[in-house]
Amino acid sequence: MRDNETVGRETGVKGMTRGELLELPAAVDLETGNRALGLGRSKGYELAKRGQYPCKVLRLGNAYRVVTADLLALLGLAA
Repeated sequence: MRDNETVGRETGVKGMTRGELLELPAAVDLETGNRALGLGRSKGYELAKRGQYPCKVLRLGNAYRVVTADLLALLGLAA
């Protein structure tokens, strides 16, 4: 797996460090999930809307929330 700095350079999106990822609350907004995965805003929302986001996303009214445990597991950082 590539580090998120490499992913960020390739996509133009600034990734997150391991420390930042491990300090996240139980669920985060879609923008934070996108940043952790190196996804742009439009692509992240498109995937969430289609139900194809790479980890579990909760829909709360008009807002999307990414489940942090699933995000960390996807990134290989699960405890």
